[in-house]
Amino acid sequence: MNLKKYLVRALHRLQKGPGYTYKELLVWYCDNTNTHGPKRIIKEGPKKKFIWFFLTLLFASLVFWQWGILINTYLSYNVTSSLSIGFKTMKFPAVTVCNANPFKYSEVKHLLKELDRLIEAALERILQPTPGNSSEKSSPPLDLGLWHQIPLVLIDEHDKDNPIILDIFENNQSPGGNQTTAGNETAVGNQTAEGDQTAAGNKTCSHQGSDNCTYRNFSSAAQAVTEWYVLQSTSILSRVPLQERIRMGYQAEDMILACLYGAEPCNYKNFTQIYHPDHGNCYIFNWGMDEEALNSSNPGAEFGLKLILDISQQDYIPYLSSAAGARLMLHQQKSFPFLKDQGIYAMAGTETSIGVLVDELERMGYPYSDCTMNGSDVPVKNLYSQYNTSYSIQACLRSCFQNHMIDICGCGHYMFPLPAGVDYCNNEDNPGWAYCYSSLRSSIRHRQICIDSCKETCNDTQYKMTISMADWPSEASEDWIFHILSYERDMSTNVTLDRNGIIKLNIYFQEYNYRTISESAATTIVWLLSSLGGQFGFWMGGSVLCLIEFGEIIIDSLWITVINAIGWCKGLKQKRAQARYPDAPPTVSELVEAHTNLGFQHEDAGALPRDEALPPEPGTPPPNYDSLRVQPLDGLGPDSDAE
Repeated sequence: MNLKKYLVRALHRLQKGPGYTYKELLVWYCDNTNTHGPKRIIKEGPKKKFIWFFLTLLFASLVFWQWGILINTYLSYNVTSSLSIGFKTMKFPAVTVCNANPFKYSEVKHLLKELDRLIEAALERILQPTPGNSSEKSSPPLDLGLWHQIPLVLIDEHDKDNPIILDIFENNQSPGGNQTTAGNETAVGNQTAEGDQTAAGNKTCSHQGSDNCTYRNFSSAAQAVTEWYVLQSTSILSRVPLQERIRMGYQAEDMILACLYGAEPCNYKNFTQIYHPDHGNCYIFNWGMDEEALNSSNPGAEFGLKLILDISQQDYIPYLSSAAGARLMLHQQKSFPFLKDQGIYAMAGTETSIGVLVDELERMGYPYSDCTMNGSDVPVKNLYSQYNTSYSIQACLRSCFQNHMIDICGCGHYMFPLPAGVDYCNNEDNPGWAYCYSSLRSSIRHRQICIDSCKETCNDTQYKMTISMADWPSEASEDWIFHILSYERDMSTNVTLDRNGIIKLNIYFQEYNYRTISESAATTIVWLLSSLGGQFGFWMGGSVLCLIEFGEIIIDSLWITVINAIGWCKGLKQKRAQARYPDAPPTVSELVEAHTNLGFQHEDAGALPRDEALPPEPGTPPPNYDSLRVQPLDGLGPDSDAE
């Protein structure tokens, strides 16, 4: 109770000057504020008072409107990009080189034998569609088990609404509209002699003999055959152990014939080997995993990396890779090379010179952009972390796709890493994997989920390349060059190399100038405060002190509200007490009079017991006063004297 009284008194002490009503407070504020306008409202006549009130209200609205725009602009967290050019000694990039062909045909021929016979027979049927013109009768019977799992078909689209689908190894025709679940795809095909528009395509079904199938159309049979062969070969190679696949690929000592970095010689032992599903064995120079990254001492071709490679084109798989050459990529240290997306080809029989320029990208993090520093805040499990490489958005997208395929199809695709406890898809263990894979790859919803889940890195280094090529070696020098290279590799005096398998690479910095593209905040808190103050000063002639005065009136209004609330609660309490006792309480005299009347009533009715008798009023003689008076002795009273 004492605390409550103390708080009420404190509120009264704080509330001095403005008064205890909202009207008095408003008049006091207008008379004492430093903001232009409110003073004129209370000091001018009726007409000018209305004009100044309207102007003050209008300009105050403009101020709040401008403040809203400025705050919204600040909260949008826009950035500006700036370009700066620097000069410094830079780290030489990591260089990954691979063969365009993943395996030696001589090593995998026994695995692909039936598949090769099947594709050769299919090509004969495509090129000689008339029965009886092929040479299949003289060859051993074909194993059509692979074919029925993922058949290669011809699609006659002369009638766009009802395309006819013809299985190459079957004579029956079926309308495509009854089997396609993903919709009919139209493709620009080759005109046949009869004028029919035909196209080749791959057919994948959820299971063998099912009508739940999807077709992938190609405008050329060459594209369809290559894609079909890749799809079938991945099913076969996925069952081969990793070490066996590495053995069947191109070895570093056979592929890297010569190496020179600046003035220092190097060899295949300076390269780190990794297995890439698309290109087999790949070799990385200056990856920085086990040793410090190398610095480039000077710009120019003589201070870069020089390589001579042998791709052994004569041992290529004929239907798997139709391009011949070396696949290479420049990337940062400790990053995984995604050659299919960012790599370039170097053609056989040429000297390829690659001049490098460096761009460093520096993005601002949250809330200015949705980038990540190391991928720890990305909800996708990075499957490429088994290589101990840094995060990249390419690794995230592929990991996301592989995770979706494992969840939906029950197995992983051969081209991507696997988590522990999961196997690659193949036709024997997973007959419907190709249909599941095709559906998932064409699903826009799953693709968008991965795009939304993955993030760009905040800091990145990009290598811009200027590429030039020339024939190498020249006709005048090829004889002695091939003799020397053949002797160094095979210790043979015979020439075992030719122009179709030799590639020379020169990789170097064009200059030491590097560009840094950095982001900075377009709006800062300093910009926001200055802009808010500028708008307030321009429209209202106010300052920070005026805002403090406005805050003061708000606090005073709150105090008045609290005091009024306390008074209202006190009045409500008194009303409740009056409702409980509708009459006024008796006074002391009324209580005494009531007790007196009660005593007289008892005398009339009979004396009360002693312990129940009421006490006499002050000044009242005790009862039976006359009987208690003392009687005089005989002869001693006044009468005796008289006698």
